[in-house]
Amino acid sequence: MATEAAASVGAEGRECGASLAVAVEHSPSLQVVLNSIIKAMVPLLHIALLVLFVIIIYAIIGLELFMGKMHKTCYNQEGIADVPAEDDPSPCALETGHGRQCQNGTVCKPGWDGPRHGITNFDNFAFAMLTVFQCITMEGWTDVLYWMQDAMGYELPWVYFVSLVIFGSFFVLNLVLGVLSGWLVRDFDDIMPLPREFSKEREKAKARGDFQKLREKQQLEEDLKGYLDWITQAEDIDPENEDEGMDEEKPRNMSMPTSETESVNTENVAGGDIEGENCGARLA
Repeated sequence: MATEAAASVGAEGRECGASLAVAVEHSPSLQVVLNSIIKAMVPLLHIALLVLFVIIIYAIIGLELFMGKMHKTCYNQEGIADVPAEDDPSPCALETGHGRQCQNGTVCKPGWDGPRHGITNFDNFAFAMLTVFQCITMEGWTDVLYWMQDAMGYELPWVYFVSLVIFGSFFVLNLVLGVLSGWLVRDFDDIMPLPREFSKEREKAKARGDFQKLREKQQLEEDLKGYLDWITQAEDIDPENEDEGMDEEKPRNMSMPTSETESVNTENVAGGDIEGENCGARLA
């Protein structure tokens, strides 16, 4: 009997696999979805590592802040000491604490397993990671926040859990949807044409992008050409400047004006006449 049951289960499994293969083969959209998921495995792995890193960081912070805080609840002072006084017990704070205070003659004592039979807590690293993952998925994270506020007040739990939900859920987990949607859009564009109005808008956007790239390329070429022209003009001007500098460095008497040379010659002639008169006076 057992052998026949196993054989029948195997036959049903093969039939289901064959029907699934036929459905995938005759459904282009399903093929696109499966191919997109397969192509997105590497980016999804990177995002999974990021999610794991965030969970580990917040689990360590939760261990430091909330270890052992969720095992006190309200008990009756009389009667059975091991049974909580409330039908739906929740954490409480001691009289010196800032959390929820017990009422109606009950007293806050330790010894309670904790919410959800002791699963939701920050007593060790494993349970802390499980609690953080629950809050990131936004499944009952407000209950965990309220329990922690009952146990130790409003300041630290509010900052911890709200930042965890904003960063872990709204930002990190949505990256998974972003990656999958990107691959799906790319693959659907390849096999299924967009509607006419969307295709026109896409062509306009592509034309604007191409024109912008062409304009940037032309501007770069013009700037480069102007720079090269400027360098060429500077090289043509430099030899002329060097010739002018050599002309200026010649001795001044080589370029002395004619008036200055005539005045020098007149002074020399006058000096010679005076010396001749002196020699004639001596001989007389």
